[in-house]
Amino acid sequence: MKNNPMMCDPVTGICEIPTTSSSESDIVTESKDKPLKLIYFTDPICSSCWGIEPQLRKLKLEYGEYFDIEYRMGGLLKSWESYGGRDVNGPQSVAQHWEEAGAYYDMPIDGDVWLEDPLDSSYPPSIAVKAAQLQDGAKALAFLRRIKEMVFLEKKNITREVHLQEAAVQSGLDASRLKADSEGLAMTLFEEDLALGRALGVRGFPTIFFTDAEGNRFLVYGSQPYERYEQALLKLCPDAEKKSVDTSYESLFKEYPTMTTKELSVLTGKTKAEVESDLDALSVQNSVDRSNSKNGVVWKHKADVRKVVTGSTIH
Repeated sequence: MKNNPMMCDPVTGICEIPTTSSSESDIVTESKDKPLKLIYFTDPICSSCWGIEPQLRKLKLEYGEYFDIEYRMGGLLKSWESYGGRDVNGPQSVAQHWEEAGAYYDMPIDGDVWLEDPLDSSYPPSIAVKAAQLQDGAKALAFLRRIKEMVFLEKKNITREVHLQEAAVQSGLDASRLKADSEGLAMTLFEEDLALGRALGVRGFPTIFFTDAEGNRFLVYGSQPYERYEQALLKLCPDAEKKSVDTSYESLFKEYPTMTTKELSVLTGKTKAEVESDLDALSVQNSVDRSNSKNGVVWKHKADVRKVVTGSTIH
């Protein structure tokens, strides 16, 4: 019986793809400027990957000077036809699962997209991410975040060109070039990501390889507590020192223009209730926008955020 790749297991924190032959590879991807490179295999519609956004954002704030992240697309869902099996009832079967995954990770996910405008593949948005990377790394990361928000929170089918174009513009990308590259070089780059994943034995997402210049690798597989990612980094870079981070809302929003309540809770060390109270106050003062989704809130930064309420400092 074939596995349904969309039925990510919240307990293991893994969105699995059909088993491929796993073989060790000598492929090493070096960071030119920092001691470590994180090779992150992900997918725009991987609910477990959405679930680790708080951990990764915290890791970047505290240890970002020691690593770069290389985002590789994994190809979670080629098509429903290719993943047919007794356990696959079509996209509608994913809706409830997404609702449960969102509750488990405490990150807002609205599964109704699978009932109202279901996706038939994760390949088009994955290829679009590769096209975005051809333009600008930082903007490509903003693009990936934006399409995740679209599919998980706004019930938008991100295989549709209109949504990909909208996300491109909002991320500061050249939308026309994104479309052209998605029909050309980006397809080749996506195939290269899939080939690298096979070579490294990647069988699900999120999969993150922590690597150093000598080719040493440490794997963190699935959605894990923050400490697992920190330990992996320190295993390869034992001299790394945790940065003291300014966790005022003003500072955090300059780094991450959109954040869920859970992300803000993880980054500030406050409870979700405290964060909601603080941000509601900022919203009244026109410093942030509150965007409600079915199962949670995304807070959006405005240019004139002021230090009305501050968080604590992480040491």
